[in-house]
Amino acid sequence: MSQIVSDLRIQKIVSHFEFLEAKLSENLNREELVKFSKEYSELKPIFENIQQLEKVKLELLEAKELFNDPEYKELAGDEVSKLEGKIKIKEEEIQLLLLPKDINDNRSVILELRAGTGGDEAALFVADLLRMYERYSDISKWKIENISNTPSQVGGFKEIVLSISGESVYSKLKYESGVHRVQRVPETESGGRVHTSAATVAVLPEAEEVDVEILNSDIRIDTMRSSGAGGQHVNTTDSAVRITHIPTGIVVISSEKSQHQNRAKAMQVLRTRLYDLNISSQQNEIASTRKNQVGSGDRSERIRTYNFPQGRVTDHRINYTIYKLDQFLNGDIDELLNKLIADDQAKKIAENINNA
Repeated sequence: MSQIVSDLRIQKIVSHFEFLEAKLSENLNREELVKFSKEYSELKPIFENIQQLEKVKLELLEAKELFNDPEYKELAGDEVSKLEGKIKIKEEEIQLLLLPKDINDNRSVILELRAGTGGDEAALFVADLLRMYERYSDISKWKIENISNTPSQVGGFKEIVLSISGESVYSKLKYESGVHRVQRVPETESGGRVHTSAATVAVLPEAEEVDVEILNSDIRIDTMRSSGAGGQHVNTTDSAVRITHIPTGIVVISSEKSQHQNRAKAMQVLRTRLYDLNISSQQNEIASTRKNQVGSGDRSERIRTYNFPQGRVTDHRINYTIYKLDQFLNGDIDELLNKLIADDQAKKIAENINNA
């Protein structure tokens, strides 16, 4: 049976865990205590799984010894197969625990939807995606807030920026970044021809003040009157705030109920975009070794097609199709997100094995 987790790696983990246990029994200063306690708590579930794995391995050795006894050969053969299966499952669980953690997984997000090619139809598609994410947020018990929007004349949106907060939002929605394509017959199409339009989705892990330092001298703040065609997400105030980050040229607008709220929200989005810029820069440095990784966040890549005539949604990264388009646009997207997470984990496990 092939070994997923090498004995050498297991020995290293056990040795380091025992080192941490010994350290925590010493008189440590506060900084050392925090450091070693954090490492210990992170490594403990892995160590416990390794102990369980070693126990099953001992049981396997005993079953194999019985296999040589003609009286117990058949019974032992069944036990050997069962225990080998348990070992494989336990090694896979350990391998998942060993995967590097995405430090942003527990963060809330800034979600940006923008109409792409397709004119009015693309703007209407943005409204469809907005409703999908709103309903998924309701299902997930997340809080969703509008930060800014630019409505179109036909009832959709040219652009809308939202804040979604709650438990592990980024860990799920990070796979949504990219170009979403829609294929359907527009209401204005008299000939019944299918048109293709697109919208871009950007999912940015929300930054805290400690993550990004923004100097007052680096920003310009302007207030202006907001305007729109009306609707659920369109503001009626005249206190919109526009913040320009001079070094990068990033411009953020918030047009909520008060100038004070708008400034705070615009700064929140600016921090998040600058944080994302920093992450993207780091990712680009290692992109050559992670070209095919799902969830790379490349928002120029076409990731998904929503085909209305066939009632299907196809994710091109994993070549997976769901034939329940209506339910999907109603927020029932967990099936696909779980497939993307599983695919991402499988690729990371394979990479870990290759690098071991």
